[in-house]
Amino acid sequence: MQGISKIFPGVKALSDVNFSVDFGRVHAIVGENGAGKSTLMKVLSGTYLPTTGTTEVGGVEVRMRKPADAQKLGIRMVHQELNLVPDLTVAENVHLGRMPRKWLLVDKAAMVGNAAAVLKELGADIDPKARLGDLSISQQQLVEIAKAYAANPRIIVLDEPTSSLSEHETAALFRILRKMKAQGIAIVYISHRLKEVLEIADDVTILRDGSMIESRPADGITAAQMIKLMVGREVTNVFPKTPSTIGAPVLKVRGLGDGVTFSNVSFDVRAGEILGLTGLVGAGRTEVAKAIFGLSTLTAGSIETHGKPVTIRSPSQAMRAGIAYVPEDRKGDGIIPSMTVRENISLPVLRRLSRFSRVSLSADRKLAAKYAADFSIVPPDPERRINLLSGGNQQKAVISKWLSAKPSVLILDEPTRGVDVGAKAEIHRIIGELVAKGMAVVMISSELPEVLGVCDRVVVMRDGRASPAIERKDLSEERIMALATGEETA
Repeated sequence: MQGISKIFPGVKALSDVNFSVDFGRVHAIVGENGAGKSTLMKVLSGTYLPTTGTTEVGGVEVRMRKPADAQKLGIRMVHQELNLVPDLTVAENVHLGRMPRKWLLVDKAAMVGNAAAVLKELGADIDPKARLGDLSISQQQLVEIAKAYAANPRIIVLDEPTSSLSEHETAALFRILRKMKAQGIAIVYISHRLKEVLEIADDVTILRDGSMIESRPADGITAAQMIKLMVGREVTNVFPKTPSTIGAPVLKVRGLGDGVTFSNVSFDVRAGEILGLTGLVGAGRTEVAKAIFGLSTLTAGSIETHGKPVTIRSPSQAMRAGIAYVPEDRKGDGIIPSMTVRENISLPVLRRLSRFSRVSLSADRKLAAKYAADFSIVPPDPERRINLLSGGNQQKAVISKWLSAKPSVLILDEPTRGVDVGAKAEIHRIIGELVAKGMAVVMISSELPEVLGVCDRVVVMRDGRASPAIERKDLSEERIMALATGEETA
């Protein structure tokens, strides 16, 4: 790709970027949210036409006007935001646009068999006949990767492929990527997880503000050097631990069960404390959080806030009990894409902003402006439609939305998923300020360095059951993984 620029109305997303990837190599692209990584790859995959610049594939100049043009050339992209059909089966999603035929009909047996083989190769224990919408976000992510791999690509682009995967699933994905590399496939790997970049990448390109800062072999570069190039400054501590005074329990759950995905889950979280909830994907972490917030039905157990029993059958009851929940699926559950940043932030507190059943626009604007400034939301325009923001800035708005409800317990489900290193440090700084003021935080995370860096205690889940809480001084990656995988040594 030579001299690629892309201009949207009022925004220059890419400025004269040169990028190349060789067959049989993994080329990582890193940069902050809004640096232009996804835009560059959408040009490569035919989603966007470049304003200027040319693209060559295999030494031949090509012009792709739509994704189908790129797919014919063997280019496949796994997007950060899933592009799947919830009401179709897993097998149908894996074969979208290229379903095998027998005479004039779809060959369902071949389709299911092919999907099962690809999923097995990926190490994904997923039923190819299952309805996609019934799967967890992490399982859907694996289906998205399987869809691209099953198409026998020459070039595959993975945009934050591990953002919903645990370390176990990530290791399985890396085995597949190395196999694809050995097959001569060119792999473009976009990630904010620099540890993964250093593990898997042969080459690294750093983007900042739509421009290419540096492109070089990965051998010899350090995470600290990449961070400095990405943000134009040094970020000394991505996971800052803010001192706080830990008080009495704010939330207690005892013997929670939903009769399906988890049972006998008990833990408490105290004022001024960050309690980590981790484990392998599918262990039941998100399901527990949703049940506490009233998004699914509990069949057993009890919940207390501030020492008093509460009954929670809906999110509104959870909010009245002082509980807020930032969901894992930002696109599906966290935002209303067609509304502005201001409208999204004020959604939970419209009653508080109203007088005589009418929302006070001045109070609404004041609230949004406060959080846009506090969270450094870019661009700092509360009247901008939220789906025009980068993923990291959307996440800041989602967290702002629930903080506006002034909860005493904040449940964060993968709060830094798909967020760049600078924004990640900023989000952790804000979480640290919240606990320093006495808020109780439950943080679900698959990223073990994050868990070890910021949590005061950690509960590990496996197969729908929770371990006793582990104190910070006793934490280690080895112990967490042993508990998560059921090793007896734990």
